[in-house]
Amino acid sequence: MLKIKGVKLLRLMAGFLVLSTIGFYALLETAMWGGSPARNMVSDETGLPAKWDPDSGMNIKWTGQLGSQTYGNPVIIGGKVFVGTNNQAERNPKLKGDRGVVMAFRESDGKFLWQAAHDKLAAGRVNDWPQQGICSSPFVEGERIYYISNRAQVVCADTEGFLDGENDGPVTDEEYTSDIDADFVWKYDMIDELDVFPHNLATCSPLLVGDLVFVVTGNGVDETHINIPSPSAPSFIALNKTTGELVWEDASPGENILHGQWSNPAYDVVNGQPQVVFPGGDGWLYSMVPETGEHIWKFNCNPEDAVWELGGAGTKNNIISTPVIYDNKVYVSVGQDPEHGEGIGHLWVIDATQKGDVTESAVVWHRGYDDYNRSMSTVAIHDDILYTADLSGFVYCLNAQNGEHYWTYDAFAAIWGSPYYVDGKVYIGDEDGDVAILKAGKKKELLNEINMANAVYTTPVAKNGTLFITNQSKLFAITM
Repeated sequence: MLKIKGVKLLRLMAGFLVLSTIGFYALLETAMWGGSPARNMVSDETGLPAKWDPDSGMNIKWTGQLGSQTYGNPVIIGGKVFVGTNNQAERNPKLKGDRGVVMAFRESDGKFLWQAAHDKLAAGRVNDWPQQGICSSPFVEGERIYYISNRAQVVCADTEGFLDGENDGPVTDEEYTSDIDADFVWKYDMIDELDVFPHNLATCSPLLVGDLVFVVTGNGVDETHINIPSPSAPSFIALNKTTGELVWEDASPGENILHGQWSNPAYDVVNGQPQVVFPGGDGWLYSMVPETGEHIWKFNCNPEDAVWELGGAGTKNNIISTPVIYDNKVYVSVGQDPEHGEGIGHLWVIDATQKGDVTESAVVWHRGYDDYNRSMSTVAIHDDILYTADLSGFVYCLNAQNGEHYWTYDAFAAIWGSPYYVDGKVYIGDEDGDVAILKAGKKKELLNEINMANAVYTTPVAKNGTLFITNQSKLFAITM
């Protein structure tokens, strides 16, 4: 199931040894979904507001116009804010109609800078759902931005677009080259190159470690929701970040893919062992050696008696949340496409120091059945206190080491995004457009609840004393 392309292993392994010794951030400035490769939704920013008013403009620094549907989370770096959306804003008058878009704004005042726009796939909603735009949250390293387009391409572009007047990289035939268009460095088409069949949309937020880009391909079922057109196509890949060449691929979920694959990889060093953890479309977590894709351990995130049923009536789930690595453990919740509705879910805490099939041996603690519902949310852990949410709209505060329950907050609306810890507060948005601000800690205290006019399906992000929140059509920069 694992295929490794021509890799200079000694050089790659030396690179990873350096990373584990001096730290990921010592090389180039980076920004990503989750803030760090471990994907923990925690920030050390301070001075963030607990009150604002979109109607009066109180504490609203600026707003940026997005498309009509926004599921990509903002990423802030180098004086710019990058976010995935659709093309309803039509920034470039030459680019009409439905497309996937990544927009870049100036961090200081919200000025629109440039956009990357991608045509829709001809197959339609089975591979590229209408109006969903680009749901991938970019990874930015130095002057390069990496994301997954709606066309199931891994894209590397210049963070300056064509504003700098230069055409970077081997891609020199861009059709649109005005100063508001993207300067593509390389693209890797997972459909053409790997025969990947994304179900509804490829959405992965890629992860860079060393010279490698790690991606969940999105391979899934067809419109029947039963047949897997490409069971041998990889679910997980690693590409060279400079050239876009395939380094290794892994198709472990194979014919056991349940529906689609919409999650993201995580990375950390566990007891001296670098690990990249991939959520599989079969409901299993796979830990791999980053430079080769060799398996370290795997864990089944569904109980043995769980059953998959079409339309979401069963008890077996996908992994839509992103795994978080914390204190040599992996924290992950399971759920389904939100169109399948509510149902039984699970939150697993897995000992990441073991090897092989650790399903029976590695559970540190678990929450599920009657006290946890299907979830798409990624956890936030600060000072051994864990914050998590489920699709039913409940936010839970738990002891990260043993699962002790401290409190539950009811948002009274579906939650797609993740709780975000920063500055002693936990921010969480919901489908009704409300953002709840909760005081962090073992005692529940709602500090405020603010309506953002339409649904907040994404996760707030803090940078440079400013809180960035997207609703379906706007990007808000909020400050004291």
